[in-house]
Amino acid sequence: MGTNCIEIASLPTQPLWHHWRINAPMRVALYAEGKRYTWHELCETVDCTSYQLYQQGVRASDVVTMVGKNHPHMLWILLAAHQLGASCALTMPQPSELLERKLKTLYPDDKNGFLWLSPTLDKPLATEMMHGNRPLLHVSPEAMTPSYIPDVQYAAPQLASLLFTSGSTGHPKAVAHNHLHHFASAMGLLQRLQYAPGDCWLLSLPLYHVSGLSIIYRWLTAGACLKIGQGQLADDIEGVTHASLVPFQLQQLFASKRSLSLSHVLLGGSHIPQSLGLRAAALGIDTWLGYGMTEAASTITARRVQEGNGVGRVLPYRELRIQDQRIFLRGQTLASGYYHQGELTPLFDKSGWFDTQDLGDWQSTDDLVIVGRADNQFISGGENIHCEEIEAVLNQHHAVQSAIVVPVADKRYGARPVAIVKTTHDVTQVDWNVWCQGKLEKYKWPVAYYAMPGHLEAGAIKLPRRALRDWLLQCHVS
Repeated sequence: MGTNCIEIASLPTQPLWHHWRINAPMRVALYAEGKRYTWHELCETVDCTSYQLYQQGVRASDVVTMVGKNHPHMLWILLAAHQLGASCALTMPQPSELLERKLKTLYPDDKNGFLWLSPTLDKPLATEMMHGNRPLLHVSPEAMTPSYIPDVQYAAPQLASLLFTSGSTGHPKAVAHNHLHHFASAMGLLQRLQYAPGDCWLLSLPLYHVSGLSIIYRWLTAGACLKIGQGQLADDIEGVTHASLVPFQLQQLFASKRSLSLSHVLLGGSHIPQSLGLRAAALGIDTWLGYGMTEAASTITARRVQEGNGVGRVLPYRELRIQDQRIFLRGQTLASGYYHQGELTPLFDKSGWFDTQDLGDWQSTDDLVIVGRADNQFISGGENIHCEEIEAVLNQHHAVQSAIVVPVADKRYGARPVAIVKTTHDVTQVDWNVWCQGKLEKYKWPVAYYAMPGHLEAGAIKLPRRALRDWLLQCHVS
């Protein structure tokens, strides 16, 4: 682990931002909207925000819901709410009807809860939410000096975050983690991937996604620097040593020919070319990929892109076993359960194992290979087909940036695969059958190809399989 990183056994009882204020007050902690904050200055801003939240009624054990894309105020509210002993639910911009469904998961009918809308929200959407029945929180973190600082009610075992995942059901479930889960996740990764004071990690992923929130806990663990991106990667990457990106973003940076200060990249996404890792390594960039999920507080396994073909070794503080190809998980990063109006439904069995519904195998003694999702398997003419197997072949085509395969009903075979692809070429100009020949058995060849609809993939870290399936079933003619 990087120098001065906190170890799980010695995690302070105080918030880690307080720890760094005491131990490294003048070290640079944050860059946000062109301003630099030391740990001392950061804590002053968090104190001011906690006072404003307290004045609006936020107390220990409350849930503060934040809606929208990243903004500096979101970080202040997150840390301030935690300082007060409250937790934060984070969710993406969405129509008020969908948001209300999630809020009913969080709050009983007789409780309005606490709702904050990011300034990044589109005006029509923000106006729609403002005219709802729920009161809104307002903060101006640097607009005033508080008359007093509310007592710190933080404790590491407290509920920290609620992140929504629909899993295979399509219904939103709020995954509940405490601070210990998040710190165990961060510390396990940082035992493999170096991140230390003097380094700066770009917050380019949304906090409402576990891969974004996990960056916050790595930053706090390392006592290093964080930069909040403003949505323009070419500008945001300036002065950054660490970044979490998808392959296309890294390819864009390489194509720009600009000078990069990057030393480490953690890549996410369904298809990560080994050639990309080799190119990064030639530029001195240590590039990693992994396997993770919301319920496990982000990354579970990791490896360098140029080493091996699977998704890597299991990280510290996690345990993983495979039974009949089914992946089961337990350990110190696993969520407390699914949250509903103050009650938790455990997600693991009596022995602490969680059924991920992912399928996998060991390629070697310690390199995990993901076969697919149990719920992405279908039967065609009596044969089992995994959508991910077909997607992996399509993703190897030089013109393909991403691919999703969906089974559609077929009178003769029961179901047949259809592909949705994002390509640099016209979908109809590629001879897909020639590409699949020799790589897939013929019954696995998609019977039709559709161009990826831009409105469904925009802003998504991973492709929304369910939404793409619903879209395809509406427009596909057997």
